[in-house]
Amino acid sequence: MSTASASPPAPSSLRERKKRRTRQLLVDTSLELFTERGFGNVTLDELCDSVEVSKRTFFRYFTSKEDVAMAPTQDLWLTFIDVLETAGLGPADRPVLLLIQDTLLTALDRTTTDDWSHRVLLSRNLAERTPSMDAHGLHFCDRTTRAALATLHRRLDIPDPADLRPRLAVDMVIAAFHCALATWASATGTATGTAPGKAPSPDSLSAHTRHAFTALAAVPTFPVTPRQDTSPRP
Repeated sequence: MSTASASPPAPSSLRERKKRRTRQLLVDTSLELFTERGFGNVTLDELCDSVEVSKRTFFRYFTSKEDVAMAPTQDLWLTFIDVLETAGLGPADRPVLLLIQDTLLTALDRTTTDDWSHRVLLSRNLAERTPSMDAHGLHFCDRTTRAALATLHRRLDIPDPADLRPRLAVDMVIAAFHCALATWASATGTATGTAPGKAPSPDSLSAHTRHAFTALAAVPTFPVTPRQDTSPRP
């Protein structure tokens, strides 16, 4: 092989790696500053100065302080949408609930690392005491749900556009994952809003998620018996 044929990496590839590093630095720095000083006590100017980027650069990656603070979890759901759009859909007549569950588990495998675990715990703790982050999360969840439904209707043969079952399946998977995320986070004793110590294994999040999906499947046949004593408890 000639020397000329052994070309160096394309400049665009180098630029993409630099963009990813800048974005990650913004996420890591924001979570560190917000955790140490409080979300409302750190201005966007201070965050940009800490990373040595301009506000114009910041807005290339994020729309707001809330957006960068919630990036760890949002990245998972963006990967979920990507998998749903590009991966194989499996055999015909597969229950849509199982399809969506498997899609999320694949997204978890692609997203979660030890560093991601630490970031998502910091982000969760901030959101618990920051109303604007909670509101941002609700808007992001709504956008993600609509994107998932649009993809399902585009890729699957769903005769009735008004069929509620795909929407309910997406909602149930999201709810089950939130339950799994809460129990996973509580394993560190950090669900009360304090800064986390050692993050739990990302593999354990997949295990918690699978457990939540198993529980979800059992909900329709979960029997309950009314209590005999219905008097108010002290």
